[in-house]
Amino acid sequence: MSGVIPRERVPGFERMLWRLSRGNVFLRQAELEQPMKHPVTGKEVYKTVFAVFFQGDQLRGRIKKVCTGFHAVLYNAPQDPRDREEMLKGVRTRIEDLTKVLNQTEDHRHRVLMIVAKELKKWKVMVFKMKSIYHTLNMFNVDVTQKCLIAECWVPVNEVSWVQKALEEGGKVSGSSVQSFLNVIQTTETPPTFNKTNKFTRGFQNLIDAYAIPSYMEVNPGLFTIITFPFLFAIMFGDAGHAYMVLDEKRHMAQRSTNEVWNIFFGGRYIILLMGLFSMYTGFIYNDVFSISMNIFGSSWKSNYDFNTTSNADYLVLDPANETSNIQTPYPFGLDPVWQLASNKIIFLNSFKMKLSIIFGVIHMVIGITVSVINHVKFGRKIKILLEYLPQLLFLLLLFGYMVVMMFIKWIEYGPTNEIKYGPTCAPSILILFINMMLFKSSEVAVNCEEFMFSWQSQLQKALVVMAVICIPVMLLGIPIHHLVSGKKTYALLMKIKLYTTKSVRY
Repeated sequence: MSGVIPRERVPGFERMLWRLSRGNVFLRQAELEQPMKHPVTGKEVYKTVFAVFFQGDQLRGRIKKVCTGFHAVLYNAPQDPRDREEMLKGVRTRIEDLTKVLNQTEDHRHRVLMIVAKELKKWKVMVFKMKSIYHTLNMFNVDVTQKCLIAECWVPVNEVSWVQKALEEGGKVSGSSVQSFLNVIQTTETPPTFNKTNKFTRGFQNLIDAYAIPSYMEVNPGLFTIITFPFLFAIMFGDAGHAYMVLDEKRHMAQRSTNEVWNIFFGGRYIILLMGLFSMYTGFIYNDVFSISMNIFGSSWKSNYDFNTTSNADYLVLDPANETSNIQTPYPFGLDPVWQLASNKIIFLNSFKMKLSIIFGVIHMVIGITVSVINHVKFGRKIKILLEYLPQLLFLLLLFGYMVVMMFIKWIEYGPTNEIKYGPTCAPSILILFINMMLFKSSEVAVNCEEFMFSWQSQLQKALVVMAVICIPVMLLGIPIHHLVSGKKTYALLMKIKLYTTKSVRY
């Protein structure tokens, strides 16, 4: 009995035959060098040819069952050597014929696929257009005469003529005998929001729409986001390498990648580009390039210590108030690189960056609150300017705006001077001053130093806190009380954004 069996099953197959026949079989085997393809999975399978010699019909039945269990394929071989030679010749002829047919089929399939590959892009575009047409037609309504389709949609006013022209061109190209027409419908419904964008502004508008889509005719903050979002992000992180997507955008747009992550990044390529540019700007301000400072203009600090003093000391103080340093001019742009050698570098830089973040944050919030005034004036909601905008602006400026003013006063008034109370030692902490202001407390100060920056600062801070507290109930209760008094029962707190004028059209 002869056949083939998977190579990995041979050891178990041999043991099973030995035990089943109690050693009364003779097994010969030979491994096939070339792998065979599985007819179902197409994977390569290595097999072994075997021949089992035995005696008796009873043993034949047992060996057949073992071959079936081990997934062996049996082949009937004639007993006469001449018949076996003829059978071998027939098998070889059949193999040659099958190989020829397979090669011809492979060549034909390759030619067909090459032709299809050339037309595939065209077919995809055609199928996409057809699906888009049917999808649009499914939103139409059939009129009572069952002879035409009616659709209603919102169209920007300045594009109504373009829609009319598109309908006329579509009728000519299709060869339709029925002319399409367009009627403008007057309606009291609120039009949907529409922002006209281009490849530069589209990413920023998507960012705004992800939080909330503005209402019709309200101011669109996407314009301000073009500058504010990348700049505020630049304080934290940026990567100029993303400029590559903008420089080579035409090729990437033509490829139309199906990678979702890549499409997200490519769609926001201009946002990432601006974030990278602003990040480089703030990096030069901080004098920080991959955590390394650059000495482009030369440090403004000049140490007057001699070599013996510097070589024998672990730390030396560069005090701008005496002769140990000589500051001729400030560092032209950004932070002086000598700060990288200072032992108080981290304390100074963290304080500097935190103050800058607060200053720009307060400016950003003031701009955001002020934008609402345009909406209030546009829709005639002047009462909201009095009971909503002014209390919010006053609360922000009385507390956080005052904090920003204190930062600038500290930067201007305190520094290297012979007057002790305005020296670096007596410079007050803005954070401690602000906390004491809110809690109506005072802190101990060093000898010959003053707690406040000017004499009437304590009285001013108390007045600012009182006025800020008065603004809170006006912000929270002013508008609801006004509507209760005026008899209005509905009130919307959402502030939305300006869009293009639109009208409902039917064609």
